[in-house]
Amino acid sequence: MTEHSQERVPSRDRRRFPGISSRAYEHPADRSALVALRKLSGFDTVFKALSGLLPERSLRLLYLSDSVRVGDQQFAHLNDMLRDACYILDLEKVPPMYVTQDPKPNAMCIGLDEPIIVVTTGLVELLDEEEMRAVVGHEVGHALSGHSVYRTILLFLTNFALKVAWIPLGNIAVMAIVTALREWFRKSELSADRAGLLVGQDLQASMRGLMKLAGGHHLHQMNVDAFLAQAEEYEAGGDLRDSVLKIMNVLPRSHPFTTVRAAELKKWAAGRDYQRIMDGHYLRRDGDKDASVSDSFKDHANHYADTVRTSKDPLMALVRDIAGGAGDLGGKLREAFTGRPGGPPPGPGNKPSGGNPPRDDATGSEGPTEP
Repeated sequence: MTEHSQERVPSRDRRRFPGISSRAYEHPADRSALVALRKLSGFDTVFKALSGLLPERSLRLLYLSDSVRVGDQQFAHLNDMLRDACYILDLEKVPPMYVTQDPKPNAMCIGLDEPIIVVTTGLVELLDEEEMRAVVGHEVGHALSGHSVYRTILLFLTNFALKVAWIPLGNIAVMAIVTALREWFRKSELSADRAGLLVGQDLQASMRGLMKLAGGHHLHQMNVDAFLAQAEEYEAGGDLRDSVLKIMNVLPRSHPFTTVRAAELKKWAAGRDYQRIMDGHYLRRDGDKDASVSDSFKDHANHYADTVRTSKDPLMALVRDIAGGAGDLGGKLREAFTGRPGGPPPGPGNKPSGGNPPRDDATGSEGPTEP
């Protein structure tokens, strides 16, 4: 048997991307958020401490003993998808994959030394073959990007916070790192969604999978266009107060909102970058060593500028106004949140007109007057 005949060939004709670098599909905000995370004060201390003490062997033994390992004899269809995904993204070593009993649909790629992929029974039962293929590609994308290390640290810091109280940084510093990790991980999900599309090469299947994650298996009751319209309404609706609430709602989450993920993926699929990859023009791994950190920040800056320019969110519209010299930020915020005209804040030569001196809300006493 020739070497060529032993290759892992996908179950249907899909393009393959030999030597593809994860930089080819990573979201600009993902790369820059990871760079910022690594520069966060105290992160190196936590990373080194946990890297040496996290019970990774215990974690692997747990899945080996209490989950089902995917292979030729168990969940063979998932094993075929996993091998296909690694073949398409040219990931040389196929990571072990486990199915664990959990009715909540979920999947993750974890591990410090080597990545392992875990999917829940709830997810396997929810998705059809092509939808599941996109999810497996999503997790292989995490593995190729090296996300499993940081995902594992986030998992332990959030689920076992009491056990890491000994870290010599204090709880506030640890929570700052958790917040930064969550911010990065939300961005990394956008990158992995792109990897899932590169593996499945079926945008409709990716969209269906995201809809099912949001609304369950009643696919006949859902519509892709209407689902994407929700993302449009979410982005553009409300006022500045709603913009702040959106930020507050997303902070505790590890994943972006599902409608937002669908809209982001559809926009990328319709763009030039995706088509160039499909045509065989993409960044390759052999150039990773020459990639600079400054390029990541530059890409993120360009992405952010484009987001501000095109976003329909009221807060982004305000940022555009301020950048264009349309007024002061403080005045506009006061007007938006109080319903009263903004104007300059009280200060020397700029005292409140008429009425009593300002009062301290906490004590009810008169606050300090201007000198």
